[in-house]
Amino acid sequence: MVMVRFLRTATLATLLLAAKAQADWQMNLTPGVTEVSEDIYGIHMMALWVCIIIGIVVFGAMFYSILHHRKDKGHQAATFHESTKVEIIWTAVPVIILLSLAVPAAQALIKMEDSSNSELTVKITAYQWKWQYEYPNEGIKFFSSLDTKSRKAGVKNSGIDPASVEHYLRQVDSPLVVPAGKKIRVLITSNDVIHSWGVPALGVKKDAIPGFVNDTWFNIKTPGEYRGQCVELCGKDHGYMPITVVALDDAAFQTWVTEQKTAMAAAQNDSNKEWTKEELIEKGSKVYATTCSACHQAGGQGIPGVFPAMTGSKIATGDIKAHLDIVLHGKANTAMQAFGNQLSDADIAAVITFERNGLGNSVGDMLQPADVKAAR
Repeated sequence: MVMVRFLRTATLATLLLAAKAQADWQMNLTPGVTEVSEDIYGIHMMALWVCIIIGIVVFGAMFYSILHHRKDKGHQAATFHESTKVEIIWTAVPVIILLSLAVPAAQALIKMEDSSNSELTVKITAYQWKWQYEYPNEGIKFFSSLDTKSRKAGVKNSGIDPASVEHYLRQVDSPLVVPAGKKIRVLITSNDVIHSWGVPALGVKKDAIPGFVNDTWFNIKTPGEYRGQCVELCGKDHGYMPITVVALDDAAFQTWVTEQKTAMAAAQNDSNKEWTKEELIEKGSKVYATTCSACHQAGGQGIPGVFPAMTGSKIATGDIKAHLDIVLHGKANTAMQAFGNQLSDADIAAVITFERNGLGNSVGDMLQPADVKAAR
């Protein structure tokens, strides 16, 4: 009896492991969580089964002919030139098959482009290597970057095992938040190079092109968290540009909107107050970690030949006005972006103060948000 129970338990464990292995190695698409993604999945499965049936028929006929009409069985090759009936059949059948696939595919494409009657509009602007989300009607705007844990684990010789970081390279500090069960129109553009906003579970992939605005839409049926990434090769750190979309029920979404407006008001107050140097350095270290460390590295050592070091650099230890100017307006013909439209006055004042008094530098000066506002 004990042996029987042991064998049953071992068999169950084997089946569970096999099921897990099968899930880990799943090769097919998934239905997703939107109407469009389900349509895409349905068309994919229809085309797959059509291809399988055609393969079975064609290869079945071929192997049957090879086995049963061999020369050593006395069969002689037939000699004929044309058959109008056969030609009509082998032309008509593929046309019917293609039409059966083309009609639902065309319907899905038309549906994907119809962003009318939306209940919420979100503008997405791509930057290297982050996303800016703006809710025009709600007056909300923020940036979404790779989360700190993934960024630290991605640093060479960090000593952090990436496998120990949940959702490594797929988690962000500020996700896109939308209400579930509502049609969301998305306007997509780029501030620098070509990017592409893609979330497979939503059935969405749209290019973000400088100077152009593309639009798409989605309607997430149930609350949840869904992930994607930039799917256009946008330069160094392309793989560090994830997307996280959080769908909430309507009440939770309205609460989130209120919280965001409160946070934006607090940020505005931060830009109007006088800061101590210690406060600026503390805040600046956080801004540097999320905004600057991808290029200049967490310790300020930079990447030789690619991105300059901040430690001991002429910018971080030289004229503070020149330092402010390059942060506000960027530097032509380099990867240095203009952060004037990306960061608040308080953020810029803080990160410059941190760079001049941290990362191995000790210049001793500081900036106030009012100085940044005046320089704009």
